[in-house]
Amino acid sequence: MVHSNVHPPSYAAGLYLAPLSEEYGRELCSWRYEPPYDLFNWPSWELMQQQGIEFGDPVIRERQYTAILDANHELTGYAQFFPLLGVTRLGLGLRPTLCSQGLGPAVVSLLIKEAFRRAPEDEVDLEVLTWNKRAVKAYQKAGFEITDRYCRPTPAGTGEFFCMIYQEPSV
Repeated sequence: MVHSNVHPPSYAAGLYLAPLSEEYGRELCSWRYEPPYDLFNWPSWELMQQQGIEFGDPVIRERQYTAILDANHELTGYAQFFPLLGVTRLGLGLRPTLCSQGLGPAVVSLLIKEAFRRAPEDEVDLEVLTWNKRAVKAYQKAGFEITDRYCRPTPAGTGEFFCMIYQEPSV
């Protein structure tokens, strides 16, 4: 399936989506989050490429990942659009220095639009660790509702997650 990969900067907060290049992948691997968010740090770019992990695999990077750029064309974040049966699962991250700056809902709104552009009939959901209150709040502001709670493995051991599903506003 062929998708248009670049959107004009007229989207939320001057942000737009672009292909996640190797250069952006390398930059994402250099980002470092403070505890307890350090769980979201990526391994080195070399390791990701060597092991074909996530956006280190060029096919997965092209099909599922996108860069989030600001009006100055700086890497602001990234997103993954993971296809499941009848569902597009979002994964995302912001540059560590931009976290807790109120950008979350605008970024998530941009990603919801892209998810529906890619798969208009799919439901859009995401998983979030229950302790990540700032992310839960941003997702709720963007229209997601908690629909499930469960445990699953993370790189740091078992984590408790919420599944949140996007609910389109009623007209």
